[in-house]
Amino acid sequence: MGVQDKVCIITGGGSGIGRSAALMLAQQGAKIALVGRTAAKVEAVRDEIAAGGGEAMAFGLNVADIDGVRDMTRQTLDAYGRIDVLVNNAGHSSQHRRILTTPPEEIRAVIDSNLVGMMYCTQAALPTMIEAGEGTVLNVASLAGVNTSYLGGMIYSTVKAAVIHFTKFLTFELHNTGVRASVLIPGEVDTPIMDNRPIPPPAEDRTTMIGVEECAEALVMMAGLPKRSTITELVMKPTMMRAASETANFP
Repeated sequence: MGVQDKVCIITGGGSGIGRSAALMLAQQGAKIALVGRTAAKVEAVRDEIAAGGGEAMAFGLNVADIDGVRDMTRQTLDAYGRIDVLVNNAGHSSQHRRILTTPPEEIRAVIDSNLVGMMYCTQAALPTMIEAGEGTVLNVASLAGVNTSYLGGMIYSTVKAAVIHFTKFLTFELHNTGVRASVLIPGEVDTPIMDNRPIPPPAEDRTTMIGVEECAEALVMMAGLPKRSTITELVMKPTMMRAASETANFP
């Protein structure tokens, strides 16, 4: 049990849940490949890990770029020789919450970052895991993919529901290969994504949301389970839930 010397790719690793998970995994002895659209952010996390005595690489990359994903995977394998854990955490939401107000370019962008990129990264990492007879794919979804409301909105909720089902399909396809797939399904998490909501939640509401550290701890726990065990789904909810009616004025 544990993540000592495991090689972990973490998408969306420059901030929020991804950054926190990367730091925790590195503190426990894992080697980290950080992936994020903003190179400066993942490079800063890489440097933070190195300053703490850990080992990390950084890739400024849009996960919807299949050639970039394949190159990142090759470089990670060249550097570390294997891939033990893939944390599919990259993604963003839309400024719009309704079907008639969400523009096509936002629909495409949310699908690409949250779902298409996840599929590309999984396709790239799976062959080496299957060959090794073990590995862990951890997908980060959202309670928005389970409960319908304007908190998540039309496209984000739809895509996160697809992430949950994608994980179920991975569990089906990877049956008895030794490779496991898990999905983390958190409610509202106090991450920078909250600042981009059409109506950002007030500071007092953010104090009752799930912290990125709790999500990171859950991911580290799932990654470090003995290979005989799998948590297929883990739902995390804020103890104090905000009413969906509070978002009635979202565009």
